[in-house]
Amino acid sequence: MSGYYPYGGGQAAPPPPEDKGGTALRTVLIVAVVAGVVTVVAGLLIVLRSPDEYGLQSSRDSLALQSQPNGSGKPEQALFQAAPDVPPPLPQITPAPAMMPSTPVRIVIKRLGINAPIKAVGLAKDGTIQVPPPDNPNLVGWYRNMSTPGQAGPAVLLGHKDTRTRSAVFSALFQIKNGDTIEVKRQDRTTAVFTVGGVEQANKKTFPTQRVYGPQDNAQLHLITCGGTYDRRTGHYTDNIIVYATMTSSYRS
Repeated sequence: MSGYYPYGGGQAAPPPPEDKGGTALRTVLIVAVVAGVVTVVAGLLIVLRSPDEYGLQSSRDSLALQSQPNGSGKPEQALFQAAPDVPPPLPQITPAPAMMPSTPVRIVIKRLGINAPIKAVGLAKDGTIQVPPPDNPNLVGWYRNMSTPGQAGPAVLLGHKDTRTRSAVFSALFQIKNGDTIEVKRQDRTTAVFTVGGVEQANKKTFPTQRVYGPQDNAQLHLITCGGTYDRRTGHYTDNIIVYATMTSSYRS
């Protein structure tokens, strides 16, 4: 035991005797490990440069910008976008035959909690369509120079998003989804049922006039309200929210 001291003593323990055979084996193993790492890295670089060939294409690339997941993890419905002369989007259901004209009296959108009376409106002095008076925020306007809801062609209904003091009848209209149903009760005691085919947000400077007011063979319903950013300088919103729906059934009240 002479010459050996435990760790912590006044002298360090001597190194173990040299093992020449072990040293050579360790050298071989280190070279083999380094070669393996180089091979793996090279393979990864090849795969990353051509992900499609190896089935690793990111699924995010297949989502349109407006269809990116929201906070709930579910994709948002993409807004309809097209040139102004493109026809309105249709729902994935066969349109119902058009009915005879009859003045609309009430609109019901159950999923949004909308149940509101309808009043006929015409043109204002500046040539724009009149809107319902702001002192009755739950009132919807029907543009009487177009088709009645259920009649062949586009029927146009307008409603406020809000007033200076409170929200209004179409405040939640932007939340409507493709496939939702809209009921319009008519003076002849029939109810026209429309299915939503698309929702568009359009800048008021590039309003899709032809798509909204142009002639159509089937019975359509177009709802219009404000959207976008509120411009305090002009006192108006920058955009319009437009809902395109097609009549898919009807019933007698």
